[in-house]
Amino acid sequence: MNTTLEWNLLLQSPLFAPLYPVIARLTPDRFPTLDELNALLDARQIAVQSGCALRFVEQGIGRLAFEQQYEPRCYLTGEVQTRQDNWHDLLNALVWLTYPAAKAAINTRHYHALTNQAAELESSSQRGAVRDTNTLLDESGVIVAYADEELAGLLRDFQWTELFWQRRERVKASMGFYVFGHGLYEKALQPYIGMTGQGLLLPVEQDFFSWPQAQQSAHLDALLADYLADPENCRTTRELSPVPLLGVPGWSADNNCMSYYENSDYFRPGRRKC
Repeated sequence: MNTTLEWNLLLQSPLFAPLYPVIARLTPDRFPTLDELNALLDARQIAVQSGCALRFVEQGIGRLAFEQQYEPRCYLTGEVQTRQDNWHDLLNALVWLTYPAAKAAINTRHYHALTNQAAELESSSQRGAVRDTNTLLDESGVIVAYADEELAGLLRDFQWTELFWQRRERVKASMGFYVFGHGLYEKALQPYIGMTGQGLLLPVEQDFFSWPQAQQSAHLDALLADYLADPENCRTTRELSPVPLLGVPGWSADNNCMSYYENSDYFRPGRRKC
């Protein structure tokens, strides 16, 4: 992938809207250094749930002891291993800066699933599913905020034409899509038909959609962190709803006609209900 940074192009893409406030503070046309990313952290005083201050550090090399592996090290020391000049890791850092409480909650769930402390919250037979679900959310998640229950039902039922075309104006007014997964952001650098996120639906008040982007992100961060704090949530990937991102109104120049949504290879019918 071309590593040339063109922040102005990202600032024009609705897929990157949650990251706009952070991107706007970066130096144009080059990757930020770890020191520059940590300077952004200093202004926010972000910490992981163990209480340690968050820091971006160079990635460890070779076979690492448990405490030095990615999730344990993050939880125990606050250190997020980050490769320099790497899109995937840079986008992960930007998501930490945008949704710090939710990212810390995911890290905590991973850590507990990797240690004996997990036995207090979940049986050993469930730990794999919990980690899989939280990894999917972390890499490919989309926060779907909604103030209209009917729209949420259409999304859960895979009624894409009715949702994105027939209810288009209601979607614009009462439903929002906020990319969370850093792996999904990496795919959004070169959007393609087939790009699909894993949606976690969270209810909000209608006024939410009139707030500035930074205020929306802060609210969603708190909502998602609270949701993840409940060990009964995010235990199975079936809690996440597929979202064909280029079907979201305004997210593709091609989705301004009903025929766009007739592509059943992209806008797939729903899975059977048990």
